[in-house]
Amino acid sequence: MKHLLSVADLTREDAVRILDTAAQMAATQEREIKKLPTLRGRTVVNLFFEDSTRTRISFETAAKRLSADVINFSAKGSSVSKGESLKDTALTLQAMGADAVVIRHQASGAPHTLATAGWTRGAVVNAGDGMHQHPTQALLDAYTLRRHLVGDGGRADVYGRDLEGARVVLVGDVLHSRVARSNVGLLHTLGAEVVLVAPPTLVPVGAGAWPARVSYDLDATLAQVRPDAVMMLRVQRERMSSAGGGFFPSPLEYARRYGLDARRLAALPDHAVVLHPGPMNRGLEITADAADSPRSVIVEQVANGVAVRMAVLYLLLAGRNDGSAA
Repeated sequence: MKHLLSVADLTREDAVRILDTAAQMAATQEREIKKLPTLRGRTVVNLFFEDSTRTRISFETAAKRLSADVINFSAKGSSVSKGESLKDTALTLQAMGADAVVIRHQASGAPHTLATAGWTRGAVVNAGDGMHQHPTQALLDAYTLRRHLVGDGGRADVYGRDLEGARVVLVGDVLHSRVARSNVGLLHTLGAEVVLVAPPTLVPVGAGAWPARVSYDLDATLAQVRPDAVMMLRVQRERMSSAGGGFFPSPLEYARRYGLDARRLAALPDHAVVLHPGPMNRGLEITADAADSPRSVIVEQVANGVAVRMAVLYLLLAGRNDGSAA
């Protein structure tokens, strides 16, 4: 593949290829020596215009495990803070020989512009753009689900090999969530059934056209759907005008109606798992009981993110150049 900008660019075969490659990468990380020589001599630039710890470190680790040289670029304290444009920054990085640019940007569409405007000859990976897309997060979530629902000890007799028929409920701040948008698209591509649960004020206009059902009642949805997985979405207060921003009456009311607590956790099917893209607002969208329970795969998501991003960088920079999308 040339770039990874959106889950919409991935066919089912593309997505499965990435997940299968991630499984191979994960196996190498169980060795004593985790580093592979695959991308030796290549340069990967992490270009982050938005603050991030988890995603940036995950991409940095993935690139280094593949023996690539890594340049971390933060907008704060750089020429960007002095008014330098994305174009000029990209041209500077290209002059330094960037083979891949991993970009996180507050503006939706910035990675697409970078990939199509001719400012870089390298591969572009979208690490989150505005409220638009976060494709590698969706891929690592799908990889985590596939491991638990279909892998060893899973329910391959119930689901297709790649989440066909799995039931996933996404709960919370869908309006501001690029994670929700990416997960809905990818899980649908893989054949899963997706239900969105949120207050009406946190459901985007047009969400009814997404390949997912929309509900405003978490307890009723959990009882009716009997989900295989529940993904709690972070309440993104920084994208709201104030602590509540008028999107819900109070944090206490939000937690009461839409938070995952011990009671709701106990009502899930025995095999169901709990996910969260992080960082978590403990006590708001998820309690400590739920976040730290044996059902939680939240910490595993972080580990799986490295394997998935290794797979993406490998396929972009060293995979077969056969014209396929992935």
